[in-house]
Amino acid sequence: MDAETGELHDRLSNGQRAHDLIIAETNVGGELLDVEAAGRLHPSIDPLKISANVAARYGRLWEEITTPVSIDYGERHELDARMRRLNDLGFDVAELSIVSEADGSRINVTPKVVDVGHHSRRLLRLTGLDAEENQARRLLNDLDAFRAASGLSVDDEELAAHRWVNDVFEPVTGLVPRSLRGKLEPAQMFHEVLEHRWFMGERLKHDIPIAAAAEDYVSTVLVEKPDEQAVLGQRLGTPSTTYGLRFDAVDEDDDL
Repeated sequence: MDAETGELHDRLSNGQRAHDLIIAETNVGGELLDVEAAGRLHPSIDPLKISANVAARYGRLWEEITTPVSIDYGERHELDARMRRLNDLGFDVAELSIVSEADGSRINVTPKVVDVGHHSRRLLRLTGLDAEENQARRLLNDLDAFRAASGLSVDDEELAAHRWVNDVFEPVTGLVPRSLRGKLEPAQMFHEVLEHRWFMGERLKHDIPIAAAAEDYVSTVLVEKPDEQAVLGQRLGTPSTTYGLRFDAVDEDDDL
């Protein structure tokens, strides 16, 4: 954007947005043609096709982030699909704006999009769970979908988070047998269960209850994974000991 000729508006009309896209398409095409003329553009790249794709991709993104989707209560897989499409476009979902229809049978969901880096702080604030950004994003997607399916509004975010931890996160992570708990941290395990449920749903073409997905994940995936501590030791090239002290798992029933 040219700082001298640019204009700032609170909102853009459809005409203004279309005008900006024409300028963007022209500028991108012109710059790529200059690079091509200098012999620095790969032969597989067509400047005109690339520039024409700008408006098309913008249109798909604009539709995804502004068009509400009406979903039946309980259709979690469809809601997850909407979030994943936004993620694939390079955006993250901060929260969901939910408006129930008059008869209460469906919900209208409009994602609100934010920059990357937001999710770890939000998850920690709402749940007390400390997770990496990618894990936090996936867990928050599930929390927001849980809130939507529960019919709770944005104002009920903290209540929804409390219920989600008690009714979803802790029961799922609690399904892991004691003998397998050294394989993954709870947040990563839950993250992988969500991925596992997604692929099960894609394969079976219907929603999969989280408990069923977790049980299948534990018996088919988690059981085959090495312990995190063992993997860390292998990466460092050292045994699972530090300064001559060996760290054994402490049973919850043992006296400290």
